[in-house]
Amino acid sequence: MAKTHTFHIPVMGIGFTVDTPLKVSKYGIDSVISLVDDILLEKLRKMYCSKFEIPYQEITDKIDDFRAKRITSYLNLINDLAEKKFDELKSSANGIKEYFSLLPDTSDLKQEFKKLTEKKFNFNDISAWVKESLQMGSIDVNIMTKIDSDKYKDGEKLPVKYNDAHAALRGFAQSDLKSSVVLSAGMNPRLYTYMENFEDFYPNEKGELKKKIVLKVSDFRSAFIQAKFFAKKGLWVSEYRIESGLNCGGHAFATDGYLLGPILAEVKKNKEELIEVVHELFTEGLKSKNLTIPKEVLPIKITIQGGVGTAEEHEFLLNQYNVDMAGWGSPFLLVPEIVNVDDKTSELLSIAKEKDLYLSDISPLGVKFNSLRGNTKDEEKLKLAAEGKPGSLCPKQFLVSNKEYTDKAICTASFRYQRLKIKELNAKNLAETEHQKEYNKIIDKSCICVGLGVSALINNNIETKIEGLGVSICPGPNMAYYSKKRTLKEMVDNIYGRTNTFNHSNRPHMFIKELDLYIDYMKTKLDEAKENFTVAQGRYLIKFGKNLEDGISYYNNLFDNLKDAFEDTKSKMIDDLNNSKEVLNNLIAEVKGLTEVVA
Repeated sequence: MAKTHTFHIPVMGIGFTVDTPLKVSKYGIDSVISLVDDILLEKLRKMYCSKFEIPYQEITDKIDDFRAKRITSYLNLINDLAEKKFDELKSSANGIKEYFSLLPDTSDLKQEFKKLTEKKFNFNDISAWVKESLQMGSIDVNIMTKIDSDKYKDGEKLPVKYNDAHAALRGFAQSDLKSSVVLSAGMNPRLYTYMENFEDFYPNEKGELKKKIVLKVSDFRSAFIQAKFFAKKGLWVSEYRIESGLNCGGHAFATDGYLLGPILAEVKKNKEELIEVVHELFTEGLKSKNLTIPKEVLPIKITIQGGVGTAEEHEFLLNQYNVDMAGWGSPFLLVPEIVNVDDKTSELLSIAKEKDLYLSDISPLGVKFNSLRGNTKDEEKLKLAAEGKPGSLCPKQFLVSNKEYTDKAICTASFRYQRLKIKELNAKNLAETEHQKEYNKIIDKSCICVGLGVSALINNNIETKIEGLGVSICPGPNMAYYSKKRTLKEMVDNIYGRTNTFNHSNRPHMFIKELDLYIDYMKTKLDEAKENFTVAQGRYLIKFGKNLEDGISYYNNLFDNLKDAFEDTKSKMIDDLNNSKEVLNNLIAEVKGLTEVVA
């Protein structure tokens, strides 16, 4: 069945969309739950069981395989509650009207509904058609493949299947959901191989998949490599979710200067080849396992997310690149009825300008991380450091990865790590300025595995004795152009161009914005390299700049040949592009000059 909407709500943080499906799936809207924090999921399951008078039995950490069992139980509960809400909607005249009011006006389903009700709306006349035609939004899950730390019991390391990502995958695979797992943060061959153990990821005799695989990638090459890896095991990737390397929320996995427009064009150009190659490997993989081979090629979707913020951009992406859906993330952080953002953080988001949204180094994973200046978790972190107690107690330990000082991995945001690192720093007897610089780098790391989830507890009046009240938030740069809280209907109407009540007057086109973010990123890399500049660094930056130049050439050609799109803003887009090109040319010239000096 065709999708009802042409947008989805991506995973945001750990707790911001943890129960969003319960609020939007009844309208046919897809959304994604993070599976990082099983402790949070268990607390929310207890709360929802109490709210809906459902028997609750705690899954403690004393139970074998408790992480997977918590995840399975939470997902089953959300699925059951969402289905009940959907059934209630289909049994209500007002609910049906609300469902169709949100659909895009181009929807075939909406057009059919209008024909059936153009003379009068009689619920009894259309109830059978409604029950057969309306579709619930998918309750998808996200697993960050890098969050797969080893687990221990009584000092002994447990088998790999108990690792964080492995247990999360098992929790999803054993749930009742008929939906997708979105795999992000790069390739994890060990985790991917583990997926072979669950039959729901294989097609049945009708070619249907109960559980689907979605890859979040930043370029075509990565998509192709990972898809072939899966296919050889008889596993089909049903969706390729292309995400901007920098113009997005959360962790930022920058490309080597490859921009979103050219990447989407490459995916569009090579889509059929990808399907052909992967299908052949997929068939061989199923054959080697003596499993059912579908009679037809299984469908795939190409979706995109990262900076889209106007109805015109949304429609352009669907038409120009033939993508199936576009993800709208950060703007929904200002829709309190469907996300968990506490009042103080929501206020900060409402007044945030471009300068307040920055690419930080606070993530313990060592990956650049989009953050909001003045967030309450950072305030808490700096206050503790000022009191001589830098670092977190690390109550959840989802981001433990460093073995610099210990045999067992610890988190770089933890009190234990920072104490050891500061002790080492003090022994170096550096000059005051250099010492402070290195000290700030150490204490900059933040306990985001707590900070990104705690707002879900705050909003639902659940105690936060262990977590505290500090909230980390990870909006994309696009957040700067949204300044008011909105209802779900207002946001959906904005996506589909039915209203234009948002202030976008100073907002650059999403492609231009991403280009400028990459130029800033290159400048930062150059500044970091200047202290000990090498020929290798120069070559990398020159290649990076060349890729950006190629992207600018692509956009010049694209904008020159655009018809019936961005007519009111095209001249500004071209001016912005030329300005960005001038800045880039100066930057490349500086890199070449430094390279010649050290060569």
